[in-house]
Amino acid sequence: MSSSMTGRSVSTALRASSGDAEDSLESVPWSSTWQGILVLRLGIVAVLVGLWEFVSGSLVDEFWISSPSAVAGALWTWIVDGTLGSNLLATLVAMASGLLLGAGAGIIIGIVLGLLPRVCKLLDPFITAVYALPKVALAPLFILWFGIGLASKTLLTAVIVFFLVFYNTLSGVRSVERDLVDVVRLMGGKQADILRRVVLPSSAIWIYTGLRIAVPYSLIGAVVGEIVASNEGIGHLLARAAGTFQTSQTFAALFVLMVIGALLNTVVDLTEGKTSRWRQL
Repeated sequence: MSSSMTGRSVSTALRASSGDAEDSLESVPWSSTWQGILVLRLGIVAVLVGLWEFVSGSLVDEFWISSPSAVAGALWTWIVDGTLGSNLLATLVAMASGLLLGAGAGIIIGIVLGLLPRVCKLLDPFITAVYALPKVALAPLFILWFGIGLASKTLLTAVIVFFLVFYNTLSGVRSVERDLVDVVRLMGGKQADILRRVVLPSSAIWIYTGLRIAVPYSLIGAVVGEIVASNEGIGHLLARAAGTFQTSQTFAALFVLMVIGALLNTVVDLTEGKTSRWRQL
């Protein structure tokens, strides 16, 4: 009896001390507000940029790592002469068109093959073979077929996006509870009713997960296509700068891509709440 009381007392004390520790952490000003976290992040960026500026030219030749001031100068030049705007637009158009094409095809084919398991089993080796193929290897073929314009970059992006969305959609359709399908059928529901009232709501979170992963990869696909062969886009600027040993312009292009990727991830995070009602189904 006394030992059990002692055990409960110890566990209560541990929980109390844990709660006190959490309260003490929450009481730290910068840890409980997004403003404080933002200030800390800006401080980290400032330290890194300052260290980079100090190292460049003094410890490491500026030719190899450039400098923040030189990168800012290259960005400003691109902004003033319109180079950044036109090439950024080209990259975003290729990314968006490839994302829409690949995601749309992935959702539709994923749902169809999920509802037709025998057909899916028949086609599985072929789909797996294409999926295992390095997507970058398709870039020269697409360029040969469609040239160095928008079409080749769009198709390369679409292929990359397709498999990410397709496999997630297929998994979502396969995870649908068969009892729900049987209930809808017993109530006289047709295949369209099953698709609209059971399959789509149940697999929506899977589809969203695939889209969430596909968004940053669509940027990768567009940029890779531009690096391989293109006459416009941020990837084109990156390849041209690296090919002519313009280190500051190379870092400037990389910085633009980093900003785009961060903004895309932020947009996806903000839209995550849209799927909350699907999780409750």
